[in-house]
Amino acid sequence: MKSFVYVIKDKEGIHARPAGVVVAEAKKYASAVSIENKGKKADLKRIFGVMSLCVKSGEEVKITCEGADEEAASAALETVFKENL
Repeated sequence: MKSFVYVIKDKEGIHARPAGVVVAEAKKYASAVSIENKGKKADLKRIFGVMSLCVKSGEEVKITCEGADEEAASAALETVFKENL
């Protein structure tokens, strides 16, 4: 299992456009990928799950990757978060 923590910098939080970018990246990997915020967890490969967390600017999220390609998934997702959120 590989995970990282990221503080959302986008002033609108996680909204539709960056959520779509992150979900598209997560779907490229076989590993199970989840996002957690304030005790709630969602599948990072499902946009409605990600949006249901209502993550706001300045909030911390934890991304967890578990599976055969977890190292690559974690590294790629961390880059996508930094570039889009």
